[in-house]
Formats: sequence, C-alpha cells, structure tokens
Amino acid sequence: MITARKGFSSVQFAKHLGVTQKTAWCMEHRIRKACESETPILHGEVDEAYIGGKRANMSNASSDTGRGSVGKAAVMGLQQGGGAVVAIHVKRIDQDTLLPIVKDTVAQGSSVYTDESRSYIHLKRAFDHQAVKHSASEYVRERASTNSIESFWALIKRGYYGTHHWWSFKHMHRYIAEYVYRQKTRHLIGLDAIGALIQTSQGKTLTYEALTEPTP
Repeated sequence: MITARKGFSSVQFAKHLGVTQKTAWCMEHRIRKACESETPILHGEVDEAYIGGKRANMSNASSDTGRGSVGKAAVMGLQQGGGAVVAIHVKRIDQDTLLPIVKDTVAQGSSVYTDESRSYIHLKRAFDHQAVKHSASEYVRERASTNSIESFWALIKRGYYGTHHWWSFKHMHRYIAEYVYRQKTRHLIGLDAIGALIQTSQGKTLTYEALTEPTP
C-alpha cells in the first residue's frame, strides 16, 4: 500500500493475506489512519479537483454525461515545487472555503501559483500570487504553473478508476491521506518504507465501530 503508486485494493489485499474482503478493508483503513500527518507550511501551487465516478456510469445519469461536479467530491490541494503535498476534502470550492485553508497552510508572503479561478482573487493581499490563464491555453508563466498538483490529481484519479473503481465519500479523507503519504515518502523502499509507517502510526487508533458509524 505504501509503495504502489496507484494504491492497493482491499480485494487484492484479501487475496494476498487469505482473509475476507471486509477484514482487508478494515486493515487498509487502519494503515490509512497511520498515514495521516500534520499539515506542513508550504509555498507553491494551489488547485482543486473533483473525485468521483464517471457521470455516464451513475444510476441517475441523464443525457448530460460530460465533465462536471455532479456526484463527485471536491478536494483542494497545495503542492510545494513537485514535493510535499497537502490535500483536503472540502464541501465547496468557493472563496470562503479555500482562502482560509491557504492562509492556514502557507506562510504569509510566500509565492502562490493558481489558475484564474475567482476563488483566489484576494490572495494578493497576503501572498505573492500569480495566476496562469488556462482559458487562454497558458499553463506556465516563468515559475508560475499548476502542473505538479494537477499531476497529483491525475495519480489519484487513476487509482480511483483503475485500482479501487469506487470509494465512499465518507472515507475520502482517508484515501487522500494515503496518497499524500506516498508522495511524501516516495523516496523510501522496502523495509525503510515500512519502518517509516510504523513510526507515524504511534498513538493512532481506528476501531471498526468508528470506521463504520453512520455519517452524521
């Protein structure tokens, strides 16, 4: 789980361990709990994405099967120069939701790069903010771009569609923590990777009751 770039499904996990899928699913979520870590102070790229099933495959799909946010979950991400990542499951991607997260995560005065979304128009008040204009086919301007964080989104989506095929939005933050952890420890392999996870797992517990309790 901590070295497979696109994740490892509970079905695969169950086959390897000789346990039920239910047991493997619970074990994987405990590993994801261990992957959770403190949010670092960053500078760099800020972007958001929608994670979820393809509209055409949903039970309530209509003739509108194109891109969009219907039936998907919003995730905001901040990435520092192709390295450390912070990703947070959010209810909305409006200014009132996103700006406080940037201010809490990024050191004031740091360089922040975004697309031209109106949600970020007030970042200049606290940061060195530059926006690339995707609507004008501009993706890089000097140091400004969102290419690294968009590559991170692409990796999560490949894991969602190709490995897991589906996951509950209730547990979205757990899967996001797993992908963020792998990005942070991507230089580790074998026993070094396992040892690092054991260190981060200290003091973190997740009971089956807490994992399966109804969404409030």
